[in-house]
Amino acid sequence: MYYVYILQSISHPTQYYTGMTSDLKTRIQQHNHGYVSHTSKFTPWKLLAYFALDSRDKAAKFEQYLKSGSGREFAKKHFR
Repeated sequence: MYYVYILQSISHPTQYYTGMTSDLKTRIQQHNHGYVSHTSKFTPWKLLAYFALDSRDKAAKFEQYLKSGSGREFAKKHFR
């Protein structure tokens, strides 16, 4: 399974991050320990939502959608 996830910074609540992984638990730990350059300055993070998809291709396409203008609005309306 592949997971698309949305994080919110606890220390900077207006900061959000959307990503994709095949190991959600480990990836969140990496974000919270500062190992991911894009998120390191806003640690710690909390998981707002995640979506499990059966293929990497579908997950990548859904991640790209969530990072688009309409996808950000969708996430804002339903998960924030």
